Amino acid sequence: MNAAARRIGILGGTFDPIHWGHMDLADAAIRELRLTRMFVITSNVPPHRPQPLASAYHRFAMAAVAVLGRPAWRAGDLELRHAAPSYTSHTLGRFHERGFAASELFFVIGADAFAEIGSWHDYPQILEAAHFAVVSRPGFPVGDLSRRLPLLAERMARPPIDAVDKTDPLIILIDAPTTDVSSTAIRDRLSNGESIDGLVQPGVQQHIEQHGLYTSTTPGRRASDAPPIPAAGRLHGQD
Repeated sequence: MNAAARRIGILGGTFDPIHWGHMDLADAAIRELRLTRMFVITSNVPPHRPQPLASAYHRFAMAAVAVLGRPAWRAGDLELRHAAPSYTSHTLGRFHERGFAASELFFVIGADAFAEIGSWHDYPQILEAAHFAVVSRPGFPVGDLSRRLPLLAERMARPPIDAVDKTDPLIILIDAPTTDVSSTAIRDRLSNGESIDGLVQPGVQQHIEQHGLYTSTTPGRRASDAPPIPAAGRLHGQD
């Protein structure tokens, strides 16, 4: 692929577990921005949240299952190979080391999470490392962000943006429907013995049920005997 034609999406998260809301964010960004690749990067140690309940192995495995059947998607273990906290700025820096320019990268995020960008590591410099593709979440439309983040309003734009490959990184606001679900709600339902039908992809649900995930509130359940993270789907240099 011609380097000038690359539009690389990055969806990062703890994915404890990955669910339809995550997938909807990425689908909206692909559709509105004509992304050519989508990397789903599982976080190792989240700096701003409680530690995950499922092990890194299971969380990566669920992400790998979620991208099956989507040829342009890749599950990446880029952050899981480092014991340090998973900062987005470090992850974007590793993409730069692999030859990707900031103008080629589109970090996909929900509007609710982006509203807290001021508390992120390396803010505001992080906004120079990639375009931020910000997608509406239920109860949190992207139209509210210019009011919530007035100092960033001038950087905000709406699709279509044909010349985005040649511009300085933007905050691109995408108004699209996304499933009203959270990983916390899924874990709560599972711990209470309730169904999660329709909240995660069938393969992800099968993995959760097969391994008995989230039926206990003990962090890292079954992590001690988990095999190494499989090589399939890892982020490779220019893939």
